[in-house]
Amino acid sequence: MTTVGLIGSGHIGGTVARLAVAAGYDVVLSNSRGPETLRDLVEELGPRARAATAREAAEAGDLVVVTIPLKAYRDVPVEPLAGKLVLDTNNYYPQRDGQISELDSGSATSSELLQRHLPQSRVVKVFNNIFFKHLHTLARPTGAADRSALPIAGDDAGAKAEATAFLDRIGYDAVDAGTLAESWRYQPDTPAYGTIYSADPADWEREAPADAAKVRAALTEATR
Repeated sequence: MTTVGLIGSGHIGGTVARLAVAAGYDVVLSNSRGPETLRDLVEELGPRARAATAREAAEAGDLVVVTIPLKAYRDVPVEPLAGKLVLDTNNYYPQRDGQISELDSGSATSSELLQRHLPQSRVVKVFNNIFFKHLHTLARPTGAADRSALPIAGDDAGAKAEATAFLDRIGYDAVDAGTLAESWRYQPDTPAYGTIYSADPADWEREAPADAAKVRAALTEATR
């Protein structure tokens, strides 16, 4: 895989783009406001980056990162993502997204909703549990003693293997958290969310590595 498409280029999307470019990927960025609004980010990233529409980013990406507010997930283009690995960074925040009955009842996870919207794609949930500043500063080379791990969940084993390889290349180990139905284990208000990568839970600005063992333990501790 050589090109990463991004549907959404905010804090998490922009950070993933920076890590991907540093790892040798080309990136195609998009947002809801139009390619012209991404000029500064494209200039920062250099010749490996270009801005496009969401559909063009979906078409261009060998893998595609969906990183938009959950309430807009039905706007994600379906046809150009058929057969592709889709990395879903989303979380459910009712104050932003409105109430979604399936999520309120626990009968579905947010990533399962995206998978239903993209029936021919292979969705893997990742990047949703880490503060974007920590995502940037905690990236480490393969084998580094202080390397952090990110949980992933998905219903396709091959997709999770591809996601693991991508994470390794951009600076992270992966911990398999199970299926998309199990991805609630690292959604907001769980032990694996956010502060697991913070030196002090009261000070999110100071990062601290979280290795695979720490992430696995946090996933096990999660309750609904």
